[in-house]
Amino acid sequence: MAYEMTAAQAASRLGVKQATLYAYVSRGVLSRGRASDGRASLFDPREVEELARRGRPRRPAGVTDIIIESQITEIAGDRLRYRGRDVIDLATTRCFEDVAELLWAGALPPPGAPPAPWRGTDAALRVGRATQAALPPGTLPLERLQVIVPAVAATDPLRPELDPAAVIAAGRAIIAAMVHCLPAPSPASDEGPSPVAVGLWSRLCDRRPSPGLLRALSAALVLLADHELAASTLAVRAAASVRADPYAVVATGLGAISGALHGGSSLGAETLLAAARGPADVPRVVAELRRRGEKIPGFGHLVYSSGDPRAVALLGLIRRAAPKSTQLAITDALLAEVRQKSLPEPNIDIALATLVRVAGMARGAGEVIFAIARTAGWIAHALEAYTAAPIRPRAIYTGPGAIDS
Repeated sequence: MAYEMTAAQAASRLGVKQATLYAYVSRGVLSRGRASDGRASLFDPREVEELARRGRPRRPAGVTDIIIESQITEIAGDRLRYRGRDVIDLATTRCFEDVAELLWAGALPPPGAPPAPWRGTDAALRVGRATQAALPPGTLPLERLQVIVPAVAATDPLRPELDPAAVIAAGRAIIAAMVHCLPAPSPASDEGPSPVAVGLWSRLCDRRPSPGLLRALSAALVLLADHELAASTLAVRAAASVRADPYAVVATGLGAISGALHGGSSLGAETLLAAARGPADVPRVVAELRRRGEKIPGFGHLVYSSGDPRAVALLGLIRRAAPKSTQLAITDALLAEVRQKSLPEPNIDIALATLVRVAGMARGAGEVIFAIARTAGWIAHALEAYTAAPIRPRAIYTGPGAIDS
């Protein structure tokens, strides 16, 4: 294809706004190239002309388009990139802290030197730990994060400062507090500042990590750090667009990510894997689920048509780290059962649940890994939204007395 037409020219030819033009791209109606600067969008004149002759495509049932220009994450086909860099490559070559800095500042730190551990203030750690310690036994880890972040916010008198350097510093402090305010399974594992993956492992699992499984956890954090305009990220951008502080932004994201169709899906996948006593028990578990009319958690995705590349990458790391794990065998039996029935491909939630089960982590650990990872993306989107106009979608009233137009 010859990408020669600018976005403005393409939108003018089609008689639509540029936001609608980008909606066509996101739905696969139009393809898009890049100008030599790597930023401006270009379109194929022949493809635009063909679409103009066919007329405007109908929006798929149940799909609502909200288009926001962003320089952070691109999903093209079944590939995912952070600021132009392949996410699968980043997950296997860089730590979470490096990738967070890429999302926030637009460049990776020089390779080789280990990042300085991120730290929360003594006051933040003291208040955050005391607040979550007051919760009833059995409280899930994600629910603990939902009280830790607002509590920690109260200790930061400069939280309304929205200068980029201040927001990035707040992002590091928030993530550090989220990790180090969670209760440790044993006093021996309650160490001081450490890399995010190491600190998080110590709070989700009472076993010492194997190098391979720790690498898998680090990769999971990178793979989940951002995913374009997922529901929680859209909520975060709306909050940041009206200048909510970084703590409030993250608290907003934590509320949205807990939904059963978002980050909460990993808990459903954990429960599914836990229901099987061994690989031979998988057909029974799947049959009972389907008999109740329920979907199989951890399979299918709204964005990827031929499978979630993040799931493939994470499952590969788990297989290399623990090839003889019974829990991994259960997942493989589940994948085979689903494939035999021609059901949707696995997504990141089943891979994350497999990591939790293979590593012997606490119930609900997948939700926390997801939330802490995605906080890096939320901060990146907040940085963009702080310099943009407020997000104010309009509703189409369909209630009593609606006026036909």
